[in-house]
Amino acid sequence: MFARIALAATMLSLSLSGAVAKSQDGASGSDDLVTSFSLENGMEVVVVEDHRVPVVQHMVWYRAGSADEPVGQSGVAHFLEHLLFKGTDTLAPGELSATVAANGGRDNAFTSYDYTAYYQRVASDRLELMMRMESDRMVNLRLSEGDILTEREVILEERNQRTDNNPRALFGEQLNAAQYLNHRYGQPVIGWRHEMEELDMADALSFYSTYYAPNNAILVVSGDVNPEEVKALAERYYGVIPANPDLPTERARSKEPPQNAERRLIFRDPRVAQPYVQRSYLATERNTGAQEEAAALYLLSELLGGGSTSYLSNALQFDQQVAVYTGAFYSGVSLDKTSFDFLIVPAQGVTLEEAEAALDATLVAFLEAGVDPEQLDRIKLQLRASEVYARDNVDGIANRYGRALTSGLTVQDVQDWPQILQSVTADEIIAAAQGLLRPEASVTGWMMRQEEGK
Repeated sequence: MFARIALAATMLSLSLSGAVAKSQDGASGSDDLVTSFSLENGMEVVVVEDHRVPVVQHMVWYRAGSADEPVGQSGVAHFLEHLLFKGTDTLAPGELSATVAANGGRDNAFTSYDYTAYYQRVASDRLELMMRMESDRMVNLRLSEGDILTEREVILEERNQRTDNNPRALFGEQLNAAQYLNHRYGQPVIGWRHEMEELDMADALSFYSTYYAPNNAILVVSGDVNPEEVKALAERYYGVIPANPDLPTERARSKEPPQNAERRLIFRDPRVAQPYVQRSYLATERNTGAQEEAAALYLLSELLGGGSTSYLSNALQFDQQVAVYTGAFYSGVSLDKTSFDFLIVPAQGVTLEEAEAALDATLVAFLEAGVDPEQLDRIKLQLRASEVYARDNVDGIANRYGRALTSGLTVQDVQDWPQILQSVTADEIIAAAQGLLRPEASVTGWMMRQEEGK
């Protein structure tokens, strides 16, 4: 139920298992059959039609994530996500999920920095039932002190399993905290343990009453539906909910100051199986109507670290043989500044210092050599193919639009993205790289075993 945008732990978990996942930035169906409109209470609705299979994905996205939490209440957004599976005035605890399962569907929710989302995937003729239940818990949540105590223990155990017992996750958490000097992106989505332990009923209900309102929500319905039916159902179930007049006009975000000092950290843990180097740079995000720089950074990440034919892989794994794994990662779907990460796992007998030096030298060589036009053409061709395959994924389509709209983008931005990627030139990629690779906006971390730190 808990999803991090912070890349560190997820990246290494994927990379060391040999599975390198494409960023969701890479594919976007510009030919999606999309209709969008707003209800009178301010709720946005996006309908993506796909009539090949009688299945629908129903999602409600709130513009409220961990970066919107009050100071001292880290984890409350994720905590509330758990609590929404408790009862309402008309639904018993657990009844919503049980009803979805009884109708042959599945449901879940997830929290990140910029949003919290709830979804059900069911047969398309069950859409009305999903809207009735989801709209109910938008306003009628009922909690007991027992619910608070139980779910607080659940999220603490989740942190214990996913973070505290995972040195990669702990290292990523520290790296992320060092990357952001003041912005709330520097705190973990799940929360700091000492603050999670203090979360109470008042914290949860305050966040709920502030942000869980139709004028702060986006309904995304994808699959075997038509816009007229969705609009009628949305007006019936969501349109009758009053807007929150006290919703902040702007999202209350602490601003990141200029970063003027290169930062370094060393994380030592006896449980570390494989030492590695990770470098993070503060990077621009996709901005509405101005996605070109982000597109160049995305292509840069593919050129440098997008698989076994990438520049870093060829240089460090095959030519110099100083690394057993290399990667570059960038996800531009973010309301505020995001990060661009490199990861280097040194070969046997290669020190972390030597691996870092090899990374720096290789980046300098890349800037001097420029972009290989054949490699760039190959990546663009792969992106066009991924756009076609992405249309077969009802879940992915709904997620793409929901993530974008809760992060400050528009439906038009999502549809423009594939063509913007195709239009980026080699010179624009090098210019983006030169603007990105500033040591004063970077954090370099060494992940090592305890005995290596002696």
